[in-house]
Amino acid sequence: MFLTISTTGTPERPATDLGFLLHKHPGKAQAFSTSYGTAHVLYPEATAGRCTAALLLEIDPVALVRRGKGKGRGGAPDAALARYVNDRPYAASSLLAVAIGAVFSSAMRGVCPARPERAALPLPLRVEVPALPAHGGADLVRALFAPLGWTVTVTPVPLDERFPQWGDSRYVGLVLDAPEERLTLGEALRHLYVLLPVLDDAKHYWVSADEVDKLLRAGEGWLADHPEQHLITSRYLSRRRSLTREAQERLELLRLAEADDTDVAEIDNAVDEESDTEEKPVPLAVRRREAILAALTAAGAGRVLDLGCGQGQLVQALLKDQRFTEIVGVDVSMRALTAAARRLKLESMGDRRAQRVTLLQGSLAYTDKRLKGYDAAVLCEVIEHLDVERLPALEYAVFGSARPRTVLVTTPNVEYNVRYEALPAGHARHGDHRFEWTREEFRAWARRVAERHGYDVEFEPVGDEDPEVGPPTQLAVFHRTDPTITKTDKNVKQVRAA
Repeated sequence: MFLTISTTGTPERPATDLGFLLHKHPGKAQAFSTSYGTAHVLYPEATAGRCTAALLLEIDPVALVRRGKGKGRGGAPDAALARYVNDRPYAASSLLAVAIGAVFSSAMRGVCPARPERAALPLPLRVEVPALPAHGGADLVRALFAPLGWTVTVTPVPLDERFPQWGDSRYVGLVLDAPEERLTLGEALRHLYVLLPVLDDAKHYWVSADEVDKLLRAGEGWLADHPEQHLITSRYLSRRRSLTREAQERLELLRLAEADDTDVAEIDNAVDEESDTEEKPVPLAVRRREAILAALTAAGAGRVLDLGCGQGQLVQALLKDQRFTEIVGVDVSMRALTAAARRLKLESMGDRRAQRVTLLQGSLAYTDKRLKGYDAAVLCEVIEHLDVERLPALEYAVFGSARPRTVLVTTPNVEYNVRYEALPAGHARHGDHRFEWTREEFRAWARRVAERHGYDVEFEPVGDEDPEVGPPTQLAVFHRTDPTITKTDKNVKQVRAA
C-alpha cells in the first residue's frame, strides 16, 4: 500500500517544513513495525520549493493469515481461499489508515513543537493514492472528499489494460489537491484516516464500542456537517446499528453545541439525573479530575498550572471552584488551546471570572519563567505522550525550574490493560502513548525525581482498584521539601566553582 503527501514552499517558508510537521526527517528513510507488516516513510523529493513524503506499507501475508481467522477481531468476512488469493491487502484500506494513525499520530493531532505556527496554518497539499478500493465508484469518492475542500481527481483502474472490454475494476487512482488557504496537514491526515476504510467498506479488525470515540476524534470539525455523514458513520463502524446511532446522536449534539457556542452537557440535559434511579459508572476521566481536585484542595493550592491542558477539561473544572484563584493552562498545540478557549467561552466570559484563567502556548521540554511561583502544577495523562529520552527535560522544566509547592502526575497503569476486552494484547490505550508503566516502574521514576529535586512523593489509586492488577490510573503527589535549592542546582554550582 502506498500514498504520498506533497507540499510546495518558498525560501521564507520552505516545503521541507513538512518533515517537522510529520515528525519524520526528510534526510532519512525510516521503518516502523505494525501488526500486519512494516510501514516505511521516505522522501522522494525534499527541496525548499517542493517536498513529498511517501508512506509505504509492506504487508506481511503470513501475519494476515495468522491474525485473520473468521469474522472476529482481526478477521475478514472473505471465504477461506481469499486469505491466500486476494488483492485487497495491497490496496489502500483500513490497514493503511491504521498505519497513518500510528506513524503520523502527532501530525494528525496538529502537534509540532519545532514549528507550532506551521502546524496551525493551512498548507498547499497534494495527496496521491494509486490503488484505492472504491465501493460506490468515482462519484462516491468525489462526494466524500469534495465537501472537505479538496479538488478530486479519480482515475478508474481497468481490470486488464489488454482487454478494455472487461471494464473497470473496483479500484481507482486518487489525487487530492488543496490550495494553501484550505486545509492543515492534521486535517488532511484525519480525512484519510476516516475515509480510506469508508471507501473500502470493510475493516481488518473487529469494530468495538471505542471505535465511536476514534471516529469522533478524527472527525472533529468536519464530520458533523458533512453531507454524507450517515454513510461515513455507518461504513466506518462496519454497519453496526447501535454504534452508528450512538455516533450520529453525539455528532448532532456537537453540531448544536457549536451553533449555540455552549457545552454539550448544557444541551443534553433532558434527563433529571437526580430522579434517574439507574446507577451508571462514572467515566475514568471524570474520576481523574475528581482525584486531582481533591489533592489540590488538600494541598491548599490557590494558583494552579495545568501543564498539557489539551482542550481544557481540567481548567473548566478548576474554574468552577472559587478556591482556585488563578488557573493557567499550558499546551504546545494552538489547536488545542483554541478548543479550550471555545470550551471555556473566554470571549463571552465576565471580567472577574476571566481574570482567573490564562491559556499559554509553551513546550514542557523547555524552562519557562512564566511558570514560576505557583502553588501547584498538574500533569494529567501527559508524560506517557513523551519519548522516554525527553522525560529528563520535562522533569527539570517542572521540578527544577518552575518548582511549584505541589506537583500532581497521573498516568495509565499498564497492568490494568488486561481488563479492557477491546484492547489487543500488547497495545497501548492510545495510539500516541510512547510508553505505559507498571505501578513499580512509575513509583521508581517518581521517587528518583523527588529525590533529585527536593520533593516528597506519595501515591494514590484512581478508579476502582483491582486486587490483582491495581487501579486503571495511578497518581503521584509531590510536595516540595526544600524551597530554595535542588540537588541538580547543587551539582551545577559545584561544576561552575570547579
